[in-house]
Amino acid sequence: MARIAGIDLPKNKRGEIGLTYIFGIGRSTAQRILTDAGIDFNTKVSEWNDDQLNKLRTIINELKVEGALRSEVQLNIKRLVDINSYRGIRHRNGLPVRGQRTRTNCRTRKGKRKTVANKKKATKM
Repeated sequence: MARIAGIDLPKNKRGEIGLTYIFGIGRSTAQRILTDAGIDFNTKVSEWNDDQLNKLRTIINELKVEGALRSEVQLNIKRLVDINSYRGIRHRNGLPVRGQRTRTNCRTRKGKRKTVANKKKATKM
């Protein structure tokens, strides 16, 4: 079991895909890391030896990943909320931040709808 940056990488995945399980590492960054370490993209995580794992750990320690990156993102959002920018207000209200429409869709940010029963109006006679 390969453990890098506090994350257990899946054994049966290719190296390029396995590294993307670390927060802050996508496909292109994973490819660059593997190239720098001299490891083939198609090599499975379970086939990496200790020398290759140590090379990967040293390269990944130079990057901002996992906890440090998550805290930086949260601080950036908090800064936007504190200065009352448009994006900060959208974050505070739980609405889409990047210009998406809200009349329809955006259920991910707004949450599931609660149906409210209509009150019948008293008819005047």
